[in-house]
Amino acid sequence: MQKRHRDKWQYFNEQADTTRKYVVPYIKKRLQIGAESTVLEIGCGEGGNLLPFVDMGFKVTGIDLSKGKIDKGKEFYSTHKNRSNLTLIADNIYNRNDLGKFDLIILRDVIEHIPNQEYFMSYFKSCFHAKTIVFFGFPPWQNPFGGHQQICQNRILSTMPYIHLLPIPLYKGVLKLFGEPESRINELLEIKETGISIERFENIVKENNFEILDRTLFFINPNYEVKFKLQPRKQNKILAGIPVLRNYFSTCAYYLLSAKDLV
Repeated sequence: MQKRHRDKWQYFNEQADTTRKYVVPYIKKRLQIGAESTVLEIGCGEGGNLLPFVDMGFKVTGIDLSKGKIDKGKEFYSTHKNRSNLTLIADNIYNRNDLGKFDLIILRDVIEHIPNQEYFMSYFKSCFHAKTIVFFGFPPWQNPFGGHQQICQNRILSTMPYIHLLPIPLYKGVLKLFGEPESRINELLEIKETGISIERFENIVKENNFEILDRTLFFINPNYEVKFKLQPRKQNKILAGIPVLRNYFSTCAYYLLSAKDLV
């Protein structure tokens, strides 16, 4: 496992840096946001993606299944001047019908972890009003590290591309062979079950009556700048237009959506 996955403060700041530099400008292409804006992040972890919005004084809510991550986030924000504008909740969003309506909803590197994505895409509209915009950022499943194998403890496995595409018995056998603990193997197999392609995501979007306001595919993920010192690079337009094949060479997809049935 890479050091950045163990050092939560480093990971928090990396998330904040990428969101500030790339996600916020992307969102501003379609949404006028200001100090009165309300923001919800689903699957917020420690809240790194929320920091730029908290810095700007927005009313911000983050929800995550992990109480440990939420507690760590509260610790990180404990001295922030705008901490009174931030609410961090440790819970399953399916248990909450009291979150309210938001101008902006963020899911960054989250949808690929959610089981039954079709149901989720219908359910979370309860947090929308007529002008809500939602940002999705996710790695297409078939890309070199779409299985999140970078979280492996074994250094060889953590840098080995495409191994997540192996059949489940073979993939599980490789993970065991390289000494990954059972808990990590189960986590990686869960990701294999929920990993999502560009085509499947867009089919779910269409089925749930969302409108795609913007889509950008990246050959080099914007987050790779802070992680690996690699300059972000958009996917070649020709390759980006080829279904299925584009999944293998796009390390990240950014989307902005609105709900057509609420307009």
